Amino acid sequence: QVQLAESGGGLVQPGGSLRLSCAASGSIFSPLTMSWHRQAPGKQRELVAGITSGGTINYARAVKGRFTISRDNDKNTVYLQMNNLKPEDTAVYYCKTHLGSEWWGKGTLVTVSS
Repeated sequence: QVQLAESGGGLVQPGGSLRLSCAASGSIFSPLTMSWHRQAPGKQRELVAGITSGGTINYARAVKGRFTISRDNDKNTVYLQMNNLKPEDTAVYYCKTHLGSEWWGKGTLVTVSS
């Protein structure tokens, strides 16, 4: 089993920054492919960014150039640095990985508002 715990959400003004963290624990013996997703009120959950075990990265078009995903394999932690935040980035942000089956964290709320 894998447990994922997100942290770092909060309220930020437009143009501000936040750094989300997702710590993985459990039966992990090698780096996992991990991704960040978000779900805004009334909308479907969508992929924000992903990073493979080998370090290949992809971003959703809406966040490219503003968000940066990174990982610390020693800590089994993946980060999402979010800069120049916009009101439309407001959502619950979830971390996901796959090890036998899909594992999701409980999410952390990001609110971008003045």
